Amino acid sequence: MTLNKFYIDSLIEKAIEEDINYIDVSSDLLIPEEQRNDSYFVSKDDGIVCGVDCAMRVFELLDSTFEFTVLKRDGDRVNKGDIIAEFNGKTRELLKGERTALNIIQHMSGIATAANKAVELCRGTNADVADTRKTLPGLRAAQKYAVACGGGKNHRFNLSDGAMLKDNHIDACGGIIRAVETLRSKLGHMVKIEVETRNLNEVSQALQAGADVIMLDNMDCAQMAQAVKIIGGKAVTEASGNITLDNISEVAKTGVDIISLGALTHSVKAFDISMKMK
Repeated sequence: MTLNKFYIDSLIEKAIEEDINYIDVSSDLLIPEEQRNDSYFVSKDDGIVCGVDCAMRVFELLDSTFEFTVLKRDGDRVNKGDIIAEFNGKTRELLKGERTALNIIQHMSGIATAANKAVELCRGTNADVADTRKTLPGLRAAQKYAVACGGGKNHRFNLSDGAMLKDNHIDACGGIIRAVETLRSKLGHMVKIEVETRNLNEVSQALQAGADVIMLDNMDCAQMAQAVKIIGGKAVTEASGNITLDNISEVAKTGVDIISLGALTHSVKAFDISMKMK
């Protein structure tokens, strides 16, 4: 997975406009226009780095003379004290872009690190770790890219990617079988249907209806293991709801194919990275 340049540029330009507005009263009034500095990003924790090129792009947009060398690429493991990138540019622009660049790389690295921890906890089982649509507005592609850099898989990017019938869809339509049959008659052949189930009875209904993916929502591990046996490989199984790094290993051992976690994107802790000037 890669991020389109126009998407990154648009994201950065909005962030810079929000942060700088007209002038930077500290940097513009304090630092001579011609002054330059060597700087670097240093990791202050152990984990997976992500968003390096995006962070460098912040400075490129501010300073056409900006030069940099990347030492740690997206998806690389870093330890506390590792230098991630070294760069040189106009001092004013380095100071103006510092916060925006760090916000990006810290957030994306935090997601990649969390995703990697979840993946490692599921190692040796059949389960893949996936994200959800619980992303920040405007940041979905960047956040999902970070999940992929951490070794996770991407769930659907938007409502057009696949049909997911959640409890409100099912209740509004009059039941699982009716909902799936109605939707199947109108869908194109490229679109899969996922059904959210809340108990084993609904699992059986989703299987009968021919769902491509059956979500086991907020079930305990015993229920999920039983559901996996009922489904018997006739549909992809996805565990979701109340899953954390503390219990994900047990969930993975139930035999599910996918474990989706909204927490990877909606409540992740920023990874600690600093920018230093030489």
